[in-house]
Amino acid sequence: MNYAKIKECDVANGPGVRVSLFVSGCNHHCKGCFNEEAWNFHYGNEFTQETIDRVLKDLDKDYIEGLSLLGGEPLEHANQKGLLPLIKQVKEKFPNKSIWCYTGFDFEKDVMGNMYKNWDETKELIKDIDVIVDGKFQEELKNPSLQFRGSSNQRLIDVQKSVKENQIVWADLEEEALV
Repeated sequence: MNYAKIKECDVANGPGVRVSLFVSGCNHHCKGCFNEEAWNFHYGNEFTQETIDRVLKDLDKDYIEGLSLLGGEPLEHANQKGLLPLIKQVKEKFPNKSIWCYTGFDFEKDVMGNMYKNWDETKELIKDIDVIVDGKFQEELKNPSLQFRGSSNQRLIDVQKSVKENQIVWADLEEEALV
């Protein structure tokens, strides 16, 4: 897996100050995407244990609320395989920091309806992801006033409650800030 960039202090992609990892590789190719260069799976730098160590060091500050995964597409299968060691180490070292994942895939249809049933990596990731922002960016539905998403079709999903209740539960941002 490759990654496009790491933001050490990001306030746009989840509550509070976060570390954001932008992975490389995406097959959605959404019109108006803000990060087209990251569509290429070979763009950027190789994701290694050194990269994971850097992210863990960046997270090890009291003012950092958590980790956000963006892209590219974090839930492309190749990227899931690359992200799994990171997510496990983050949850082990920082169990109270939240993990957000931005994906163009639909949570019910693609993630739970297909990936979760077919890929062990998805099952492992879903155990540790707190919020998924799902849905492809749709330029005609772009709305800059939306919090933590680019277009109105995208949803902020509380992953753990949704899995437990077997239905979509919207993320409560006030509660999320307390995680």
